[in-house]
Amino acid sequence: MAHHKSAQKRIRQSKKRSERNKAALSKVKTLVKKVYSTEDKAQAETILKSAVATLDRETSKGRLHRNTAARKKSKLTKHVNTLSAAI
Repeated sequence: MAHHKSAQKRIRQSKKRSERNKAALSKVKTLVKKVYSTEDKAQAETILKSAVATLDRETSKGRLHRNTAARKKSKLTKHVNTLSAAI
């Protein structure tokens, strides 16, 4: 247990930040899964757009490495491009 006031504050801050980071990365994972599970190309493209925006946002905030985000965006885009349009 921390005894200094500053150390106690650091513990509170790191707890808040880790919860925030966990929620943000969970959202990224959920959007990625949604893109892969969607069969309709038009719907997948709209979900892809929001997934890419979320990936960019989390990368700019330092929660994801830029190469990781680029890799995920590339794989998602390739997947959506292989889908056929709904008839």
